[in-house]
Formats: sequence, C-alpha cells, structure tokens
Amino acid sequence: MPEVISADCVIEDDRWQAAGLEDLAARAVTAALSWHRVGGEVVVMGCADARIASLNADFRGKPRATNVLSWPSVEHAPRQPGAAPVLPDEDELGDIAIAFETCVAEAQAQGKPFDHHVLHLLVHATLHLLGYDHENDPDAESMEATERAILQILGVPDPYQETDP
Repeated sequence: MPEVISADCVIEDDRWQAAGLEDLAARAVTAALSWHRVGGEVVVMGCADARIASLNADFRGKPRATNVLSWPSVEHAPRQPGAAPVLPDEDELGDIAIAFETCVAEAQAQGKPFDHHVLHLLVHATLHLLGYDHENDPDAESMEATERAILQILGVPDPYQETDP
C-alpha cells in the first residue's frame, strides 16, 4: 500500500480559493485515507456548476449540475452488498470534481456550515475512490456509517441525522 497521502487541488473557479478548498481537501482526504490506514494521491478540482454539468453529461449522461463527481483510478471488484470494499493498492487513487454553486445552495438549504458540507462531500467522494458505493441499501448503510466515523474525527456533525423542521 502507498504510504504518502496527498490531495492535490486544481482551482478552476476562484471562489474555491477564497473558500479554502486546498485545506478542506487535505483534511477530508487525509482523514478518509488515514481511517482506512492507506495512502495515495487524490486530485480535487474546484469548479463551477457549468463545468460539473458538462462533466456529468460527458461521463454519466446527465446534463445537469451535481455537487461532486469522482473517478476512481481502478475498476473495483464486485462484492457482497454491505461488505467492505477491497482497497486499491495504487499511488494514484483518482480524481474528484466539486461544484461551488451547488455546494453553497445545498449547505444553505440544509442549514449546515459550508465547510462541513464540503468536508462531507469530499469524504464521500474519496470513499468512492476506495470502492464504496450506495447502489443498494446495505452498501449505502455501510458507506454512511464510514462517513459518520470519519466526519466525527473532523468535528463535523452527522450529516444524515434527521432534524426537526
């Protein structure tokens, strides 16, 4: 397994620079990989909604903005629903893109601090790079439990906890 953890940022939208994406990415990626006791490099691109909509159309056939996308560097092995993924043994784990306007709107709609929401999305995307998914209920429950554990280390409250309206 690689020993070094690296989160390299590509800032396409200057608002991400002001929001501290480099620090947020380093914290989220480091926490997610350290929790799994693995190293590796992740590239995080901070972009605008228009750019992520284009990427979403190109790679997923969904021509609309989304909050975050991830591209693992390896094809992950099939596994039983809810089972932990086999972690990749790669130096380069993959790429993440995160959209500014969508993140701001979601954080506001959910009444969460922007940095907490971004940390959650980056942890979530990093887990996708490691082989997690949420295609069925057992996998979603496993991924969410892992996110909660990692976010707790980062001081971020449970993003899945129901709140009273």
